[in-house]
Amino acid sequence: MINFDEEIAKFQPSLEVEQAEDVIQNNDLADITDLIKSMIKELKDK
Repeated sequence: MINFDEEIAKFQPSLEVEQAEDVIQNNDLADITDLIKSMIKELKDK
C-alpha cells in the first residue's frame, strides 16, 4: 500500500512546472471579460 505521507515528503516539483507558473503569472493576457468589454466598447463607438 502507498504511504502518502512518505510520498508527499519526497515530492519535489519539476522545474518545468515552476517555470510555467512564473510565465503564466507574469503574462498579462486578456481574459474573456476583457474581450467582452472590448467588444461592447466597439459596438458603442459605432
